[in-house]
Order: sequence, then structure tokens, then C-alpha cells
Amino acid sequence: MKTPIATYRIQFRNGMTFDRAAGLVPYLKRLGVSHLYASPIFSATSGSTHGYDITDANQIEPAIGGRAGFERMVTALRGAGLGLIIDIVPNHMAASLENPWWRDVVEHGVHSRYARHFDINWSERLTLPFLGDTFEAVLENGELAVRPDPKTGRPAFDYYQTYYPLAPETWQGREAEILSLADKARIAELHDSQPYRLMSWRDAPRELSYRRFFEITGLAGVRVEDKAVFDDTHRLILELVHSGAVDGLRVDHVDGLADPKGYLELLRRETGPDCYITVEKILAEGEHLPADWPVSGTTGYEFVATLSEALTDGGRLGALRQAYEDVVGRPVDMKAELRAAKLLMVDRNFAGEFTRLLQLALAIAGTEDARLDEKTARPALRELLVAFPVYRTYGTAQGLPPRDDAMLQKVAAQVATGANAPDPAALDFLVRILRGRVCAAAVGEAADFRTRFQQLTGPLMAKSVEDTLFFRQHMALALNEVGAEPVPSAFSLDSFHANMKTRLERQPDALSGTSTHDTKRGEDARARLYALTEAPRLWAECVARWRRINQANVVALPKGPAPEPAVQWMLYQALAGVWPATLRPQDRTALKALDARFQAYVEKALREAKLRTDWIDSNDTYETAVLDYARHLLSPDNQPFLLDFSVALQPFVRAGLVNSLTQAIVKLTAPGIPDIYQGGEALDLSLADPDNRREPDFAALERLLDQLDQPGAIREEDWRSGRLKQHAIARLLRLRQAMPALFRHGDYLPLAASGARAANVLAFARAQRGEALIVIAPRLVFGALHDSPAPLRPALWPDTEIGLPERLANRRYRSIFSDESMFITDRIRLASVEGCSPVILLGA
Repeated sequence: MKTPIATYRIQFRNGMTFDRAAGLVPYLKRLGVSHLYASPIFSATSGSTHGYDITDANQIEPAIGGRAGFERMVTALRGAGLGLIIDIVPNHMAASLENPWWRDVVEHGVHSRYARHFDINWSERLTLPFLGDTFEAVLENGELAVRPDPKTGRPAFDYYQTYYPLAPETWQGREAEILSLADKARIAELHDSQPYRLMSWRDAPRELSYRRFFEITGLAGVRVEDKAVFDDTHRLILELVHSGAVDGLRVDHVDGLADPKGYLELLRRETGPDCYITVEKILAEGEHLPADWPVSGTTGYEFVATLSEALTDGGRLGALRQAYEDVVGRPVDMKAELRAAKLLMVDRNFAGEFTRLLQLALAIAGTEDARLDEKTARPALRELLVAFPVYRTYGTAQGLPPRDDAMLQKVAAQVATGANAPDPAALDFLVRILRGRVCAAAVGEAADFRTRFQQLTGPLMAKSVEDTLFFRQHMALALNEVGAEPVPSAFSLDSFHANMKTRLERQPDALSGTSTHDTKRGEDARARLYALTEAPRLWAECVARWRRINQANVVALPKGPAPEPAVQWMLYQALAGVWPATLRPQDRTALKALDARFQAYVEKALREAKLRTDWIDSNDTYETAVLDYARHLLSPDNQPFLLDFSVALQPFVRAGLVNSLTQAIVKLTAPGIPDIYQGGEALDLSLADPDNRREPDFAALERLLDQLDQPGAIREEDWRSGRLKQHAIARLLRLRQAMPALFRHGDYLPLAASGARAANVLAFARAQRGEALIVIAPRLVFGALHDSPAPLRPALWPDTEIGLPERLANRRYRSIFSDESMFITDRIRLASVEGCSPVILLGA
């Protein structure tokens, strides 16, 4: 297997084409990555901005260059000695008439060749939840009529120029009659005779007849567990791998599949042993990727969570929490908040999926002649789903693996003794179904229940935590990240080092990402916001002052002020993260550009919270008030606030820049394969999607890199421009290329600091045979920077030293950044280190 040295993720579409990517190859080569890592490249719905809504898995998207453009890009990559990893989407496809398979299913129903390609409940008509109101209301209002489809000429239901085909048997032989239908009752009869049912998008959570990706009705689940479906959906993927055009695959949302392990084993057999495969998988604290999956590891969300252990000041989190609760006006019980978010998802957003599980359980009870009714089964199923601590288990038709069986029993015991304990017999019966302890006649039904239960717990966790709770609770936005724990434990360096050792042991070839197209904010915005945990009192004072300055723009509404205090706290923190390091408060053009981005983020944040507005029922009055407040914050006429904000933010900006560099250096030297998200080699201060999918200024990045290896002292502008971070990454990528075995297999050795500033040091070594690398990076530097008259150049580590174990001591080392050679005994004294620069020493 050709394991990458490092990957560089590029988001195609939105102007990024294969030919443009080919033009970036010289830059990527100079930067030092080994593989371009592409977002989905297959044909997707018209205007798709991300490519995960695939319409044809066996065609490369024409809008970004098609097959010819793809081949040109591959030729450019191969000419530079670079490889290619692509993002594949086995879990779902677009539920769109642009998708020929889906269109065939809509037209022919259960008799379609592709009826079993999608995960559809064919005990009822296919539901199409794409109307703005009920079918009856739409018909009554004259919004729907029978007209010929402009593309096929055949009769279809025309709803605002979306043409839903009619089943052939309902119109063939009487085409003129059908096309002349104007009577609403007869049109309704025609609709009733179709294999599908048009309905309002609002009814989808309760009545959907197909499995969807999370809450997105436009993405229908695909049954890749069926070998014929796998073959049909992977034909081009496998061709590209076998031809040598593609070296690796990133599997999107592997937890959505009916049998992830079975799928990955088949994928490995079909691709062969040399294909590098990673999976998008969220690991809970203490959870590990199943050891029997034939993959190199995950895409790295757990790596982001581990970094927070090193860059968060756990000792001051309590003070920050108290400051936040003072603003909110009440104590915040995160466990209760998590439960409330999960209950909302179960009862409303995933009501249909829940109901189907409930019906399956009742059917199994009937088969077993067991005493179970809906009154007792419903709360038992509800509590079991809400209590689940991980994304999913990995049971198959044969039952649950031992580790998952043990976890299920532990969860069930907690539910049975909890404050909301359901009927014991009902709970025991559900657990028995999941464990496969049923009669022979119910084995098939139990397997279906287990699969669908497992396919629901993942979306339930994701939408409850990442897309609800983390938009409701704002104490520290840096910790509200994909893969983060909703109720985190203490943050410590010991935990960081333990996780890195585990990473080396269990998935040394997993990707180590710090930003992705799905993270809640860019890596450098997150790095800056970590610094808030170091100065909670100062931050609280700033927020209080800013709230007073802008108080006149808070609107009194019947259900409370808009924005409410908690949202104000969130707005100032989000703005602190996204504020460009070089922005001047008088720059009207830059403020306008930032405001456009911030407005989109604020609207999303309010709706995802699902408190006073949401995507289903937006509260326009409330949203307008909050958006106007946010707009006022960035108004060029609001100089009193902007000047105060800009000045007060500077200590956090400087501490954030140090965190950014430390974060990048850890990613490049710790166990795992570094993944650089487009533009993240400099400064990525983006907000949640779609803001984080904007194309970076590649021309500016190339100009920055042109200065690599030019002599000269480090200036503050080098930190603020991202040049220092980019150059550190480039140098370390060169080192990874020269010494791949050290970084892939070398032992991970935590190093302890002692002395006055021991708490400000993150140090470890990588060692293999005679090779050794020592990494010393700053952490928790807000206090030192805040008190220093020379920003980013304080005497950071006075009277501080690091002891070395025997295998690292008494040898000569060379500094990676200064090229200085030195002999080191059994300790490294840090007093002579200038400024906040990290120290990376390579054993000579």
C-alpha cells in the first residue's frame, strides 16, 4: 500500500475544476504533500456546491471537467510524483429526477430495475416530500397540473416546472385524454394510481417511506449491502483504482451503511491490498475503530478532539462556565441539555424512523406471541435511543459482536435504573431483539430491527449534539466541534499524550485533520478561541462592555429580548474567531465582506439551535432582530464598539496565532497522516459551512511560499499573514518525505517539563532505531503574551527545562528551523529560546 506522506484536500465545484486543480500541482509539490485529496468528483445535482448529492456514480461531473479534465489532472499529478485520493459516497444518492435511477423508481415503482437499489419501504407508496404544502392544497391552488414533460414529451405532473413522470400503465393508450385532464378530482385519482405519493416537505419527518441521509430528504439511502447494488455503484470507482489513476478512497458516512464491516471487506477485496482507504467515522471518548476493519483509519475528527486536550486551559474552564452562566442567568446542566436535544430529535425530526422501529418491534412481539404493546414499547425504545453513548454498534444478521453486546447491556442497565426508567419487560424485550435472542421465525425481523436501530443512532447523535446542542450552549465555541464530547471530561496533557500513544498503536495511518468541509469553524479560528479558556474573567469583562455599547440594538419581543444574553455571548465569541488578524476597524470594504459571511452564519446558528426559530418553522421577527444586531456590530458607523473590540481582541489573536502554529506542528509530527484542508496551510478563520467551503486565495498562498528559506528574523506580520505557519508546514513536510518510517512507525515518547513555565510546554519525541525527533511547542501562552511589552517575543520559558530519556540523551541534534547544530546531554534548557517559536530537533 502506498501510504500518503501528507494529503491536501481540495473542494471541487464553485469554480474549482480539474484543470484549475492541475494548475495547482506545482504549488502542492513545493509545499510537500504527497497526495491531492478530492471532494466527490461524480455527477451530482445541477448547481451542487459539494458533490455529495450524486446523480450518476459512473460518470465524472461534466461541470468540473468531465472524464477528459480528470485525466488531464491525473497526468499533471503523476508528472509531479503526486497521488490522488477521492471521496466516495456509498451511503446515499440524490433523490432527484436528475438521477436516472431514482427517476426510473419514481416512474415504475416496485417494478423498476432500481427499486431495490434504494432503501425504500415498499409496503407503501413511495413518498416524494417535495411540495410546499399538502397535495390537496397544492392541487386546489392550481399549482399542479398534468402536462407533457419537455424532455420526454410524456405526461407528467408539473409542479413549478418539476415534472414527475406518470407510471406508463396509467396513461399509455390514452395520452391525449390524460393531458387534457383539468378536473381536480380526476387529477387526484390519477395521482392515487401512481407508485408514488407527492406530499409536503413538512410531513417528511413523520411519513417518509425511504431511508435518508440524516434529515435530508433529497438524499436517499442506497443498499450497497446488496452485491448487485455495490457493483452498479462502484463500477467507475473500481476502474479508476485499477487503472492507477486513484491511489486511495475516503468513505463518506460509513456508519450509515447496513453492514459497514461487510462493505469495507468487499471494497478491500475489489480494490486490492494497495488502495489506501479511510472512513469518515466519529469516535466517542474511549471508543476505538473496530480492529477487524480493513482500513488505514478514520479521517481524523478524534484528532481535533485530542488537540483540545493540549490547548484548552482545563484549570480555568470552571471560571469560564461560571461567567457564561452569569450571563445566561441560570446554571447549565449539560447532561440535561443533551437529553432535551435528543428527545427533540426522536420525537420530531426522526419521528418516522422511530415509528418504523416501533412497528417492527411490535411485529416481532406478535411473531413471538410476547406481551408488548405500544404504550410500554414506545417509552422503552425512546429511552434506549436517547441513552446510546456512541454513534452505533455493528451488529449483523448473526447478532452483535461481543464488545457491542457488552455495551448494549451496560446501556440497558443504566436505562433500567435511571430517572426515566421505562417498563422493565418492554426494555428487556427490545434488548433481546437487538441481541438476536428471538425465536427462529423472528430472526429476519430482528435483523432488520437491529440494522435500522443502528442506522438511526448515528444520525440521532450527530443531529442532537453537533447540530443542536452545540448551537444552544456557547460557553466555549472552540469545544463545540465535530467529534467533541457533549459533556467533556477534564482537559490535560496526560490525556493528550495517552491518546497519541493509542493513535500510534491503533491507527498510525489515519488522517490527522484540523479543518474539514464539515468542521464548525476553521482550525485557526478554533485555535484563537481556545485562548478564551485561559482568560475567562477578562473575556467576561469584554463581553459585558460590548453588550452595554450595543444594548440599544437589542429588541424587546414578547418571548424575550432578541438577541437574548446567551446569543449575544455566542455572537461576540464567533466574531472573535472569524475576525481577520489584519483587519482595521475603519476598513469599510473588509467590514462589508465580513458582515455578509457573518450574517449567513448567524442565521444558521439560530436555526440549528431550534429554540426560538428553526429550519422547519422560521421565526422571521426574531431572526430579523438578531441579524440586525449582528449587522450593527460590523457597521462602519459603530466605531466605538469596533475600536474597542479590535483592541481588546489582540491578546487573544496573538495567543491564537501561537496555538495555530503549535496545532500545525503537532499535526505534522505526531502519529497519523497530516491532512491539510485547502488554505489551512496559512490561516483558516472560516465559520461553519458554507463559509468553510470558500476557495482560498491560491495565488497569495503561492506568493507566500516563494519566500520559503529566505533568511531573516521572524516578524509579527509573518505570524499574522500565515507565512510562518505555512513555512513551518513546508519544512516539516520535507522532513516527512526524507524520513517516512520515523513518522509512520517511530515510538511516541511524552517528554515532561519542569521549572517555572512547565505548564506552558508541550513536548514529545518520535524515535525509531537510530532516528530521533524532539518536538517542543508552546501552549497556554495568553498570560505571557498579555504581560509582554514585545508581542509574540517574550521570554516564554525562563527557568524551564525538559529531561530526556537515555535513548534521546547525549547526542548531537540539528534544529529544523534554524539549522543550528548542538550537542544535548540529558536535558534541554529552554531559557535561551527566543519568542514563541517552537523547537524541533532532529537527531544527527
